[in-house]
Amino acid sequence: MNTNMEKLIIPRAEHSISRSLLSPNGVKVLYKLREHGFIAYLVGGGVRDLLLGREPKDFDVVTDATPNQLKKLFRNCRLIGRRFRLAHIHFHDEIIEVATFRSTVDAAEAAAEGAPEALPEEPAEAPAEAEQLEEERDGRRRRRLHHGPPILKSEDGMVLRDNVFGTPEEDAIRRDFTVNALFYNIADFSIIDHVGGMEDLKNGLIRTIGDPMVRFTEDPVRMIRAIRFASMLGFNIEPRTEAAIEALCGTINKATPPRLYEEVLKLLLMGAGERTYQMMRHNGLFEPLFPHFDAWLSRESDCYPHVRVSKALEWVDEQLGQGNPVTPSLLIALMFGEYLEEKVAQFRDGGLPPQQATDAAVAAFAGELAPTVSVPNRAIVAVRDILNMQQRFQKTPGRNGRGVVARPAFHDALQYLRFMEQLTPPKRSLADWWERFAAQQSEGVVEAAPEPRGEAAAGEAAKKKRRRRRRRKKPGAAPE
Repeated sequence: MNTNMEKLIIPRAEHSISRSLLSPNGVKVLYKLREHGFIAYLVGGGVRDLLLGREPKDFDVVTDATPNQLKKLFRNCRLIGRRFRLAHIHFHDEIIEVATFRSTVDAAEAAAEGAPEALPEEPAEAPAEAEQLEEERDGRRRRRLHHGPPILKSEDGMVLRDNVFGTPEEDAIRRDFTVNALFYNIADFSIIDHVGGMEDLKNGLIRTIGDPMVRFTEDPVRMIRAIRFASMLGFNIEPRTEAAIEALCGTINKATPPRLYEEVLKLLLMGAGERTYQMMRHNGLFEPLFPHFDAWLSRESDCYPHVRVSKALEWVDEQLGQGNPVTPSLLIALMFGEYLEEKVAQFRDGGLPPQQATDAAVAAFAGELAPTVSVPNRAIVAVRDILNMQQRFQKTPGRNGRGVVARPAFHDALQYLRFMEQLTPPKRSLADWWERFAAQQSEGVVEAAPEPRGEAAAGEAAKKKRRRRRRRKKPGAAPE
């Protein structure tokens, strides 16, 4: 068990993390907490990525300060979360997430805790002054942290609320995977490892801390996170962890549909979407998330397997690798495009015109996803527009070409067309034509109304100056 491992401290000389690589705002938060007598560590993906030589996406801090203390200490702090209270420290261009050390006490133990933890009896011989101060501080910390509402779990063990605070050792054990439980100590620039994360980092393994069956039951989304980290880092999933995913994959729908939508976006928009898709199908996580789509993938169309999904995700990975952003609506349109096109054909066979058939197909698709992965309505509307514009692109420029270019979904629809032309190269690229047309329209707008300057401006003003009209005399007015 990882929870029984001895604490390992890696000094600065034996690891590659330099303070200069950290976020300046994160360093400010760490030092301010230390100056006010709190323990504060950098933790999570930021430490992991720095040790792997990757650029961290964000920097998270963990401390023994409670959320209310953080709120008082930082004027730019906002408290969020119900399941576990977090503090967001807002800076101009960055948000530093700060959490309080979590406890490993069970729900029953936490509920039974009605009084502060008793301090141990003093030894016969008085300890040294430094040791005595350390013991007093540790006692105060334990009395301060072991309070609050107990851990709230559902009948099947899923954690619904977890606001019982603890110590650094307990917090490390409560984290999901060993490679995410490494602490960077700003006090001496060392790495603190309570769970064997450094060894798994060297071996390229994603391993849960503790029993994977219990950890995935507490939070089923951890199964998706295991797939994401393995795909993103190029790691393997440890055998016991992988076996637990295959056994509990059907429980993934216990997480809320909006949360699953956000997790799926993280999975497929990190630059390794195709590998992630294959791992999810292999481990059984894809079917409960997209049951109708998975059933369609299992069938062949015209005796051919459905390979366009993999090609679409490979194209998305390529775009992200080149630094080109891919919106969620474009991802959905690409990934489910062939499936939606078959639905459109079915509605067309039922007598609906093209646009109405597309609208009906996308609406039916949204209804299929709603119970498992709740896609926001704005993304569904954008997917519908992307598909509808494919028919409009066939007319160059057709009626009101400028209006086509001005549509919000034009860029994503053009990218969708480029992907389709990559699958079946045409003699004449419509995507190139529309891109040139859009560029000409943009240049025309810029050149249409240049502001005159200098003498030219004065001449224009003179030409445009209106002559003063003479006042007409009233009829019948007597001469003076």
